[in-house]
Amino acid sequence: MRRIEVFGVGCPKCKTTLRNAEQAVAELGVEAEVVKVDDLGQMAVRGVMMTPALAIDGQIVVSGHVAPVAEIKKHLEAKERS
Repeated sequence: MRRIEVFGVGCPKCKTTLRNAEQAVAELGVEAEVVKVDDLGQMAVRGVMMTPALAIDGQIVVSGHVAPVAEIKKHLEAKERS
């Protein structure tokens, strides 16, 4: 099962990224847990300097912009192939 983390403190862009991640998972039909990370300390430890950010299986793949559904799907599909 994939683990998708959306990093942000609750701003509209972060909420949109979370919804887009959930939609991407649903559209692809992949088994994934989508979680919101809003702890600033955890973000710092993980190297997130700009939000929203998105990680798949621990790897930051998006930072500093709202990831559209298509972009998230692309990252998920690439992870499936690797």
